Formats: sequence, structure tokens, C-alpha cells
Amino acid sequence: MSGPTEAHYIHPDQLRIGLYIHLDLSWMDHPFSFSSFKIRNDGQIAQIRALKLARIRYSPERSDAEPAPVQAGGSAEVAAEASSPARDEEPAATVVEDPAIQAKRDRAARLKARRDLFARCERDFMRATHTVKLVAQNVINKPEWAKEETTVLVGSLVDKLLVDGDMAVNLMADRIGGEDVYVHSLNVAVLSLMLAREQGMGREELVSLGLGAFFHDIGKLDVPPKVLLKQEPLTHAENLLLREHVVFGSKIGARIGLTPEVLSVIAQHHEHVDGSGYPRGATGERITLLAKIVAIANTYDNLCNPANPQRAMTPHEALALMYAQYRNRFEAAPLNTFIRCLGVYPPGTIVVLNNDAFGLVVSVNSSRPLKPDVLVYDAAIPKENAIILSLEQEPEIQIARTLRPGQLPKTIFDYLSPRKRVAYFFDTPNPTANDNPATSA
Repeated sequence: MSGPTEAHYIHPDQLRIGLYIHLDLSWMDHPFSFSSFKIRNDGQIAQIRALKLARIRYSPERSDAEPAPVQAGGSAEVAAEASSPARDEEPAATVVEDPAIQAKRDRAARLKARRDLFARCERDFMRATHTVKLVAQNVINKPEWAKEETTVLVGSLVDKLLVDGDMAVNLMADRIGGEDVYVHSLNVAVLSLMLAREQGMGREELVSLGLGAFFHDIGKLDVPPKVLLKQEPLTHAENLLLREHVVFGSKIGARIGLTPEVLSVIAQHHEHVDGSGYPRGATGERITLLAKIVAIANTYDNLCNPANPQRAMTPHEALALMYAQYRNRFEAAPLNTFIRCLGVYPPGTIVVLNNDAFGLVVSVNSSRPLKPDVLVYDAAIPKENAIILSLEQEPEIQIARTLRPGQLPKTIFDYLSPRKRVAYFFDTPNPTANDNPATSA
């Protein structure tokens, strides 16, 4: 059994591009996004030397270069005798605040504002989930009340979407307990509205779309729970019964007075433009645009959140499958818009960055989908203060590959807390929202 890896230290004069170094400082006391990283340019070397460290820890096995030679009679030998990576002492009067450190403090303030925005988004999500649950429980006995409550909720979501500015789709925390069926309706509504907004749909159509998305599975109230919640593959008879939920839902929707546009979503959300769907095998123009949009969001959420969690796909896998194998089922324009909005790495995707750091994609901006926000694992930073990197602001940091949650080491898994169920909600901050979260919707 081998012991701990020996620590290797060098003097700042020995720094060179390609060395993988560790800054044994508080995250706020250096200007870099990570405390451990590979040196990529001379500017980073200058910033590290400006920290006035007596010595710097590095990892030979992760480096692409050897430290620069020690100058005879230089200070590296003295540094090697130090017991800890301390800073060189300077008279207090000569210490000047590094602009890079100040910039990082400013970024830390923005990070706190971003966390506050996430927290508010999660509160809005939980309130919406509660409303969806109450509606589902009362739609039969109090149909008018259920319709009115859902209309109010949809109207509030649409009003948020129509605020000028970018839209961010955020990953929600796992606080939904056993309410998966209600979160599915909310997920499909959020994703459908996101897609329709990007296609330029007006308010009246967005409200009809949102109502259809919320009520698309209402017919499952008439399907036995033993079929809905079955973990094993359904028998032929069970599958036929499950498919009847679109017929049951159309009848419930008519009873509560939903409009024809909304009823079309309930009746057609499992139809495919190539005729492979059900219940009628409708094709092309026989399917309404609202139903085509909900079909895309519904398929994506079912792939990410099936009844049996063991068969769940990652968001990245789900989008890849929909484009590579299922794309003939969907209208091309809304499918392409959907993929563009969620990006190559949708919220909920586990990623490895090009500096070997592990992260969880937590937010995607509709206008910059290739530059998501990533919550990063850093053992030196407590989980509750974990760094959220905006890859748009970190041009040197890129996503190298994706992982399934089960591939993570346990310590990293516990830190990143991959969601058992992928749930989304959006915020639409105005252009100044990064500085003042109170202005965000």
C-alpha cells in the first residue's frame, strides 16, 4: 500500500508554461478561477509571481514541462527549506492591491448575486409545482377553479418570457419528493414556452401552448397507478391502456371548457410528423404547431426522467438521441431551435473541463448556449460556496467531455449532487441583472 504522494515545490523563478501548479491560498487571495491549474501563458506566470509566494507546489505527473533550472546561489534553495508556502514579507506601506484580485472580488459579488437569483428561481419553481399539484387534485371536482389557477400560472410565466432581454434555463435542486408527475407537466410547459418564445410566438399563442402543456397528460388521471408507475416494461395490453390517456385527456379537457387550440395539444402530443405516433398516426400539417412543440419537450423530459430511473438518459444523451435517431418524428425548425436553446450541454450535464476539473452544468442562456454556467468541484472550497463559472467569461476554459453521474468518484458526486430528476425553470434577467438580481424576473 503506497503512502501519500510527495509534495514538490519550486521557486517562482522556476515557473514556466506547461507546469501544473497548486496555489495554497484562499480562493479570494489569488486572481485565478481555480487554485490548481496548468500554466498556459507568460501573463499567468507574471500574476503568480506578483503573489510574492516563497515557493509554489506543483505536480510533475500533470505537467507538460520541467521547472526552469535553479540559478546558482539563487533563492530557490532557501525556499525549499520553508515549512509552508508562505508569502514574502513586505512593508505594509508598499503593498498595492492587485487589480486582478479586485476584479475577482467583484466577480465573487456577482457570484453571490447569481446564487440569490438561483434561490429565487427555485422558490418560484416550488410554488409553481405546488399549484400544478393542487390543480391535478381538483380538476375533476373543481374544474373551473383548476382552469383559472392554471391560466393565472401560465400567464405569469408568459409575462416573464416576454420581458426584453436574454432567457436563462436553470437546473433546479432535488426538492420535489414524490411529486414527479407534477414536475413532468411543469417541465414540459417550461421547455415548450422556452422553445415557442425563441420562435417568436405571440402572447395569445404562448398562453394556449402553456395551458396545453400543463394539461397534456391530464388523461393519466384515468389510468391505473399500477400502469403509470410500473418500473418494468409494460405488457401489450398495458401499453394500449396507457395510450388511451390522450383520449381520456381530451374528454376531461372538453368538460372543463378548454379551447380547441389547447385541446389539440392534449390530443396530439404523441403524434409524429412522419406518421409514427398515436392515437391517429397523423402526419405533417394535420398536427398543430402547438402540439408539435409540446411533443418535442415531452419526449425530451421522458428520456431524462422515465418511470424507471435506471433507464434515465443524461440531458446530453437525450438531445443527441433526439437529433440522431428521432429527428424524423419532429418538425425540423422547432427541433433545431430546441437543441440550440438548451445547447450541446444542457443543464444537468456532468462535464470535465479542459483543465481536468469536474463540473455540473446548472444554467444555459438562450443567446449563448455554447457557454453555459458550470458549478465546479474544488476540494478547497466548501460545497455551499462552490464556484459557478460562466464559460462566456472564461475563454480559456472549455468543456472537454461529458460523464454519466455514476462515473464520478464518490467525493465529487456528493459535492456536485447530480440531480436524480432533471427539472428546469427559467429566469429572464434584463441586461443589468448580473449586477442587480432584484431586477430579474
